[in-house]
Amino acid sequence: MVVLFGQTIPSDKIIPITELGNYLKEDVKTKINSTDTDELASYFREKFSERYFFDWKQMDARFETYNELYPNVKASHQERSLDHRSKFSAKTSWKLPFNYTDGSPVNAYAIRHLARQHKMVDIAFDYFYEKKDPKLIDYFKEQQQSLNAALFTNQFETIEDGNGVYEVFRSGYRILNWLQIHNMFLGEKNYSDADQLYTIATLLQHGSDLFENNSEFTSGNHQTRGMSALAMLSILFQDFEDADLWFERSMSLLKMHLEKEINADGFQFERTVHYHMSDIDNYYYVYQLAKNSGMTLDPFWNRQLESLFTTLIKIAYPDKSAPVLSDDTDAPWAEKNDISGALTLGYVLFGNPEMGYFANENVESKMFWYLNNSQLVLLKDITSQKPTYGSLAFEDTGYYVMREGWDKNDRMLIVSAGLDPDKPDHQHGDMLGIQAMANGHVLLPNYQVRYSLEDLELFKNSMVKNVALVDDELQGKKYTSNKGGSGFGKFGKLPNPKTVLWKTNADLDIYIGTHDGFKDIGVDYSRQVIDAKDGFWIVKDNFESKQHHTYKQVWQGHYSFENAPNLLRATFDDGSGVDILQLHKVDEVLTDGARGKQWSVLSKKDKNNFSFLTIIYPFSKYDERMDENSKESVINGWTVNKSREVANTSVATIISKNGQFYAFATSHIAYKNAIITFDAEVDVFITFNERQIQILSLSDQNIVINAINGKAIQKELLPGETYTYTIRN
Repeated sequence: MVVLFGQTIPSDKIIPITELGNYLKEDVKTKINSTDTDELASYFREKFSERYFFDWKQMDARFETYNELYPNVKASHQERSLDHRSKFSAKTSWKLPFNYTDGSPVNAYAIRHLARQHKMVDIAFDYFYEKKDPKLIDYFKEQQQSLNAALFTNQFETIEDGNGVYEVFRSGYRILNWLQIHNMFLGEKNYSDADQLYTIATLLQHGSDLFENNSEFTSGNHQTRGMSALAMLSILFQDFEDADLWFERSMSLLKMHLEKEINADGFQFERTVHYHMSDIDNYYYVYQLAKNSGMTLDPFWNRQLESLFTTLIKIAYPDKSAPVLSDDTDAPWAEKNDISGALTLGYVLFGNPEMGYFANENVESKMFWYLNNSQLVLLKDITSQKPTYGSLAFEDTGYYVMREGWDKNDRMLIVSAGLDPDKPDHQHGDMLGIQAMANGHVLLPNYQVRYSLEDLELFKNSMVKNVALVDDELQGKKYTSNKGGSGFGKFGKLPNPKTVLWKTNADLDIYIGTHDGFKDIGVDYSRQVIDAKDGFWIVKDNFESKQHHTYKQVWQGHYSFENAPNLLRATFDDGSGVDILQLHKVDEVLTDGARGKQWSVLSKKDKNNFSFLTIIYPFSKYDERMDENSKESVINGWTVNKSREVANTSVATIISKNGQFYAFATSHIAYKNAIITFDAEVDVFITFNERQIQILSLSDQNIVINAINGKAIQKELLPGETYTYTIRN
């Protein structure tokens, strides 16, 4: 027997079931006759009854409840079951190239999912739907045996091939799925004592392999998934000598992932909702099994796990969904993420009424099998409280949320301004991109993706984002597909962002940032995003170069162009909509699309320096739209360059209402008896009253106030800094 790193269970072969007892802890050997396979199987059935998420003895009753609560999932389970069985023989190959049962070739994407064994769970459900047809249990047993035969003959996909069957992520998912199947079948006569012990022996080999190949921390969700599985094995099979080593290793690495990959602001480091929720599951499985076995976990686990749920609340749209952030993959082309299932689980765990606000009466059908009966009862009387979070920043992750409130028609905008330094594989070309919702509609969407789709690169890059571009440059560069050829691809180069300012107060929210995505062609770029907190947003994109370029804004959505290029309009089925107004004239607008999505590209040609100054104005009904027939631009009572009381430099743009002014590219403002001068063209927000003048810098660089009412000031303001001038009679 080869001993690796102190463990005794081999990683390269399956222990014969007659020898399993040799690997038990000494105190367990004293309790049972470890050489008697019938007694050993009985012992582990009882331990699974105590330790797994639900008691297998209640399987038939649970299945009845499942059918009552989720009547629509039967068709999906059976469709997926048939799909898997029709494509792969039970005794399938595990190494490319090989063919489906119809003779067509199996591709890399398919073998990765074969390795995860997702649809084997559907086959287990189909067994119960089909009045316990024994051939479905036989199919599971034979496919498991075929993998073990491939292990014995060394005929399986390896990590070097790019599609490793025992790669930590795929192996981890297979363990999760096979544990569920094992528990579902434990009370079935067609799943004999020998079958049960054979599955246990197979799972032990998987655990040994995970332990052997994961001695060091490796960034990313792949190791997290695998270490979650190893921890599960160590808890469920704590009777074996190696279990303590597995538990120590897996919990140590999982804690490192919790520390290093859950940013201090509570967001999972890969910056996607999909992988954020996936990590919730990974940690939850271990957390729950440890509680079932009475194990005490570091309080750090509790805090970090709860923070993952709280983060989903903080980014939620007013309709209780969440924005699409980079590689979200559950529903390709969808413009929102469903977070209700995750927050239902959060409510079950922590009882937080703000999580209850998002919770459903039932957990997601998948998670039903990972909760015990007492937890499910909690959903019969959910305590709900509308969240209180306002505008906020995830400064470590680089997401900035501008929120009006939590009523269903309220406005919300999110700015994406972060780049993970360690593993940006799942990030898209949307640096400083925005998404927005108002009146219950996503106005400025991003779209979910699917790795197997041929146009993944298009949907990961900048043309389908709400960003600014230069010439034909996109933000994502050096795109490569993964070695295994499953479709997943990533950018080798993305812009590096820098946040200049994040500020929120009673009058406005403002984000200012830059990125270096156009440095290679000699263009400096910055974006200012302002929530005026009176029904609209202002976006200003600034380009500076010594050479002439074509500068662009890209807006997602289906727009009409009656007043284009300076006014775009989209409307929705309830009559609400959004107007996108250019306050600096642009040259043209072009539209394009794919997969039923459309986007419009506004261009200013042949300029060295230029700024788009854009109003994004959502309206709830026709009468509240911008009046495209009016000679004056009026946005919810705010006028553009039409106030009779304001004098300013000719190049400036002034948006004013009731003594408040957004002034862009101004060096001189006169209002009533007040005169303000600056040392250059600046962007400011000014509030006038009888006693005071308040000047807030909206510029992306420091500005200087020269004088007020003829009095020399020479006051330098940083971005976001305010100067208050008291008017003396």
